Amino acid sequence: MSSPVRLGVLTPSSNTALEPLTSAIVAGLPGVSAHFARFKVTEISLSPDALGQFDDSKILAAAELLADAKVDVIGWSGTAAGWMGFERDQRLVERIHAHTGIKATTAVLALNELLALKGIRRLGLVTPYTADVQQRIVANYAALGVEVVAERHLGICVNHDFALVPEAQLDHMMREVAQAQPQAITTFCTNLHAARLAEAIEADTGIPLLDTVSTTVWGMLRAAGVAPSQVAGWGQLYGWR
Repeated sequence: MSSPVRLGVLTPSSNTALEPLTSAIVAGLPGVSAHFARFKVTEISLSPDALGQFDDSKILAAAELLADAKVDVIGWSGTAAGWMGFERDQRLVERIHAHTGIKATTAVLALNELLALKGIRRLGLVTPYTADVQQRIVANYAALGVEVVAERHLGICVNHDFALVPEAQLDHMMREVAQAQPQAITTFCTNLHAARLAEAIEADTGIPLLDTVSTTVWGMLRAAGVAPSQVAGWGQLYGWR
């Protein structure tokens, strides 16, 4: 019998979407399980208090709790690096590894790896965030050489409320940005119930959906030595390598 593979997932405290979605994505993989640790995140904005929620010390404390479960990889299933700078996530994974000895990845680093893997330079962006946060994300991708050719956002800053956005509304937003013919669409927030929509969106538009709950799982599976292509029914990205 092969050894179990345990995925350790760092979770914003007010997030209610990513845990059931992550567990559902890996449910069909024999021996693979997901385990979660939370740290306090309740607001997404550019205020000092909101930005301070992502202080590395709080995240590292949660990572150390996951290490007690002897997980094989730790994934930060959050998108703060989108507006705070991609280099923050790179430093974070290095610090997690230094503190725990466990490999790490993040939603955003995995997303960016997928973009590079397929040479994607035209991106559609769907988020629940406020306009100023959205502008930061667009600017950071422009600096990476990726143009956001269409975007939709909802102007919400309460993290708990992101999970209340109906799937039908997310579907509509994705189809709107698809009209600009991006090479991929990202639903850039791990507290959205968007991952399940991938198959339908891709079938109808021909455009891959890179949901950030899914990119976290993709990155963790790769780091743990599990082929993401074993995941079925959650979109094209799991077949990318």
